Amino acid sequence: MSTSSQTLALKAASILWVIWGLVHVLAGVIVVSQDTGAAFAAIADAVDPAALAGDYHPAVGGILNQHGFNLLWIGLTTIVCAVFIWRGNVTAIWVAALTGGLADVGYLVFVDLPGFVNFVPGTLMTIVSASAVVSSFSGWFTTRRANQAGT
Repeated sequence: MSTSSQTLALKAASILWVIWGLVHVLAGVIVVSQDTGAAFAAIADAVDPAALAGDYHPAVGGILNQHGFNLLWIGLTTIVCAVFIWRGNVTAIWVAALTGGLADVGYLVFVDLPGFVNFVPGTLMTIVSASAVVSSFSGWFTTRRANQAGT
């Protein structure tokens, strides 16, 4: 038994995860497809690009490409989860929260708070993922409580 507000919370979370996922898939493609300096400048968009230009050891580029790959698969994972969250699937709620939510915790601590990124898209996407986590768990917990009270 779920109310329209519980269903709305899950649908809102789904939409937020799709938005977040698409932005991160795009970010992953951008990072992997550019040279190291340009990829750093794309991520740390509040930093003067000239400060990030230079010759990097190929290992630095490899590590950055791995980060881009991670952005891509995490984004795809949240998009797939969004379909199942829309249907109220608790496993998808947890998987999206653990992948997208925890990825953004690291981003917040190491990139956002030190001021290396602009509000859009960086900080905004952190707000989007946090809202998706809160919305999906809110919808799930209230549905679960209602189901337990009805039995």
